[in-house]
Amino acid sequence: MTTAGNPIPTAAGARPLVGHLPPLIRDPLGFLASLPKQGDVLQVRVGPTSVVVLCDPHLMHEVLRNDRIFDKGGQMFDRYRESLGDGLGTCPHSRHRRQRRLVQPAFHPDRMPGYTEIIATQTATQVSAWREGQILDVMAETTALAARNVAAALFSDALTPTARTQIAQDLATIMAGIFRRMLTPPLLDRLPTPGTRRYFQACTRLRRTIDDTLAQRRATTTGSDHGDLLSMLLAARDDDGRGLTDAEISDQAVTFLMGGAETVGCTLSWALHTLTASPDLEQRLHQEVDTVLDGRRPEHADLAKLELTRQVVDETLRRYPPAWIVTRKVTTDTAISGHPVSAGTTVVYSPYLIHQRPDLHPLPGHFDADRWTPERAQPPRHGFIPFGTGPRKCIGEQFGLIEATLALATIASHWRLTPPPGTDRVRPKLVATLIPRGLRLKATARTR
Repeated sequence: MTTAGNPIPTAAGARPLVGHLPPLIRDPLGFLASLPKQGDVLQVRVGPTSVVVLCDPHLMHEVLRNDRIFDKGGQMFDRYRESLGDGLGTCPHSRHRRQRRLVQPAFHPDRMPGYTEIIATQTATQVSAWREGQILDVMAETTALAARNVAAALFSDALTPTARTQIAQDLATIMAGIFRRMLTPPLLDRLPTPGTRRYFQACTRLRRTIDDTLAQRRATTTGSDHGDLLSMLLAARDDDGRGLTDAEISDQAVTFLMGGAETVGCTLSWALHTLTASPDLEQRLHQEVDTVLDGRRPEHADLAKLELTRQVVDETLRRYPPAWIVTRKVTTDTAISGHPVSAGTTVVYSPYLIHQRPDLHPLPGHFDADRWTPERAQPPRHGFIPFGTGPRKCIGEQFGLIEATLALATIASHWRLTPPPGTDRVRPKLVATLIPRGLRLKATARTR
């Protein structure tokens, strides 16, 4: 993996043949959190192969800002490209700059109030459909809610409620299939198992929905701004007047849907779970939303007043970052912190690992929303990276933060969620994202 010179040290505990697989299988999050004590950059052996893990936030940023040498790649992104194509999140460096430049206006701050109204409307509609005493599959509910929000912000009124529901279901099937296929050898990944069939059917159906909506918009409107992401993607132009092709717009749409649904769904689920174990924090949150919203639908101007709500979102992203581990592929022989690294090497960085460093976040295992108050010392610039860092940082960061804050405030304004009797302890489930395994909560309507 490395050329001659001072090799990258190997993390302690590697065993013959299997390497670090035993601790990775037994406690992957604990294993990751233990690595910074051994060095800033380490080799971790996964069976017969090795990856390079970045443990220092400054070194990580130095590596990730050079996305030409440390390009998107690895087993994770190979699987993502099956469903996402070459959108912003998965395209190689050679195509990224142009895409980013064309897509950026869709996320300009001036567009956010319009998106806020869409998100607030969709969230209120879904949350009002919950019933008194209903036992909610929280991850399914929040992911469906986030998927509807992103679909509405992307296509405004071009989708029927049935189409939004189908998109949410297809996204859930695809996300489950991506992680399963990451662990499947390439020679076996086309076997017609029920899971494989469901995965490819969902991919095909989602693309068909997007492509049909795009074709309808092109046929019925010319240059009209519907206040949605699709309008901005259609209007985007290079300096030479070229716009995005339909295939490129389709890839961006799938990328926004996938990224927005899973990330916000995970964040809301963990936030709601944490509140059940923190009655004082829950009471403070209820007081805030009652004061700011007084039972009405939130507006963009309310975001600045929902201070504690946003702090809960930030602390949830620190404690349970959805994109818990990310890979890059080295494109040419290079060096990391003075250690030679060969082309083809897989480099790993983990927001979870960085967020668990006690020198950056005191008592990192403790959920403390107040650590984000202005009076408290904040972590260094690269010590909080739920949306990544460098040129490939998530373009939808502000959209996602607004969506999560509004959704959490809306839920807290109307419902109190509690674990039903006999509920098992909720643990992280490591798939493509970090989700709470088996989280179910009972809905009780709040009275102010």
